[in-house]
Amino acid sequence: MYPEGVPCWIDVQLPDVEAGKRFYGELFGWTFKVAPGDGAHEVWAYLPAASPTPSGGPASSGGPTPVGAPEPGTEGSAPSDAPLAPVAALVPKPDGRMPTVWTPHFATPDAVALTARLRAAGGQVITTPTPVGDLGVAALATDPEGAVFGLWQAGTHPGFGRRHEPGTFAWAELYTRDTKAANTFYAHLFHDALFGPDADPDFGRAAVTEVFPAEMPPHFLVHFGTEDCEAALDVVTRLGGRVQVPPFETSYGNVAVVTDNQGASFALLQRRAGDDWREAPQEEDQEEQIPDDLRLEGDEGREDEG
Repeated sequence: MYPEGVPCWIDVQLPDVEAGKRFYGELFGWTFKVAPGDGAHEVWAYLPAASPTPSGGPASSGGPTPVGAPEPGTEGSAPSDAPLAPVAALVPKPDGRMPTVWTPHFATPDAVALTARLRAAGGQVITTPTPVGDLGVAALATDPEGAVFGLWQAGTHPGFGRRHEPGTFAWAELYTRDTKAANTFYAHLFHDALFGPDADPDFGRAAVTEVFPAEMPPHFLVHFGTEDCEAALDVVTRLGGRVQVPPFETSYGNVAVVTDNQGASFALLQRRAGDDWREAPQEEDQEEQIPDDLRLEGDEGREDEG
């Protein structure tokens, strides 16, 4: 099980799941199966449970092609006895007016208690905690600025079977208009995961205007790992996606923002060797905040509530 506050799952709502399977299957080497207990709607994406040396690389695919895997992106194409690890979900949009978007889900041992704390801190609950068979309990919420994220209380499905590798979840960045308020809100919810003594966060906060126009609403941007950002961008454009923001340097690696062939935005992250986590400055003239400073902000918020 993932500790509370750790991103443990991601999904994307798409108008055409079959087209999504073709796009992400070729980009990341994913194979797909119908989600457990879901009939023929949501599908889960998988990579081999082991971590084999890729037989193909970004030069040809933009992501890993696992050893022994057949043509990527085809449902049921992996050998029946091959152990597979879930990495993401593709979900058909129930309403065409809903956004086509990737959403991160944060782990919690008690979704009901967390949503109560979330409301008290100024967030809103879109979907109250709802059992998903024996897989777990899901909820959907927003922070005080309206950025949408999910909560997941694990049952038989703990979340990612693989992460922090090429073709899997690598980072979640919140683009917000008020980074200090965001730090206080999320430190209140997920203090130990972000700022605790054993924290190894893969969730950051940045000002919207650092990458996006000021009118862009606050939102989470899911990052996928890649070994070669430029080569992966070539594959994205060949598959009908587009480059939204060309590669730029961040405190956590080299990042490019793209959209898939249906308009869902995500980022490609090429890590630098030996990087340690740090919080990027929010303004050009602002001194960099280090985790200890942010931990104090979170502690103050918790003390105020107490």
